[in-house]
Amino acid sequence: MKIRKVFFAIWATIATLLFVTSAQPTAYGLEFPMTTRLVLPDAPAGTALLVVAPSTARSVSASLTSAFDSRRAVFSSEIALVSAMSLSIEAARKPLGAKKFAKEMMATEYGWGDEQYTCLSRLWTKESHWNYKARNPRSGAHGIAQALPATKMDKVGTDWRTNPVTQIQWGLLYISERYNSPCAAWNKWRRSNYY
Repeated sequence: MKIRKVFFAIWATIATLLFVTSAQPTAYGLEFPMTTRLVLPDAPAGTALLVVAPSTARSVSASLTSAFDSRRAVFSSEIALVSAMSLSIEAARKPLGAKKFAKEMMATEYGWGDEQYTCLSRLWTKESHWNYKARNPRSGAHGIAQALPATKMDKVGTDWRTNPVTQIQWGLLYISERYNSPCAAWNKWRRSNYY
């Protein structure tokens, strides 16, 4: 019984932390959505976590506790995925971490090698110096890839203002769809000073 209470407390804490981190910033402060569904990549079908407002935290914790008994391994892997995703995001907030993430994603998702990475590195260094907070005051272009308008990145994720991983994912998708490769995008930038 004590083990069950400990697991209950752990999952209540995790649910609360996930709720707080899902807050969306607005011009007037923080807006807290009533519910947020977190679906993790490569998780088995039907393994989304539902995070709810604090007023219903007890019922969420109770359901998590009962689900934990039958799906202990699934929850452990989901927590590991959330942890790995958080570490990737934090590392990508620095230019070196962003470059490392982009290089890995280029190779795994698009099959682009070192030559293409060199072009991408030159392109995004010119555009933003790999700064996820970069914003062009004249045009409004935003982020590492300098999306214009910045809301284009909603296609990948609505957290593009604060998540460099979302910006990189969008930037690589944009290059792939529009230019087929980073070197083609870099050549366009060299001719026009934009891509």
